[in-house]
Amino acid sequence: MLTTGVAAEAATAFPEYKAPKIFGTTFQADPGHDFTKRIHSRHNGILRGWITYVRGGVAEYEPIRWKKGTHTEGYFEGPPEGDVRAYASPIAKDVIFLSAYGCKTAGTDLTVSRKTGLGAKRCSRTTLVKRHAKAGHPALITVHKGKIVQVQEIYTP
Repeated sequence: MLTTGVAAEAATAFPEYKAPKIFGTTFQADPGHDFTKRIHSRHNGILRGWITYVRGGVAEYEPIRWKKGTHTEGYFEGPPEGDVRAYASPIAKDVIFLSAYGCKTAGTDLTVSRKTGLGAKRCSRTTLVKRHAKAGHPALITVHKGKIVQVQEIYTP
């Protein structure tokens, strides 16, 4: 008999990793990652981050954190200028892209889970690349065996 975790792994072809706090206020660590070497993939797991650049099927991405605001609820921010915390991984051909803003390139239809605040509509790899290559959208980025296998957008009004 399959357990929930095994069934999920069989359906997605990667294990269920522990997700970080969606609105965490610190950058996630990646123990053992050597940032002094060329830019390369993060270890297996889920990163709260955003994609900063896509070329030839390889995405560069960095961790983000929630910065509480004084006049607004707050906003996501990446590492400060000159910080080297960045990664690069190929986007899997069968990547799961769960959008919070619909599958149109403009992304105007809300498709977010009311319970979690995360994207719930599965869209194509092409939509992921077009949308995230233009601007960094906050997301939970899952890396497995050196490839980005899932991107789940975080809804921010």
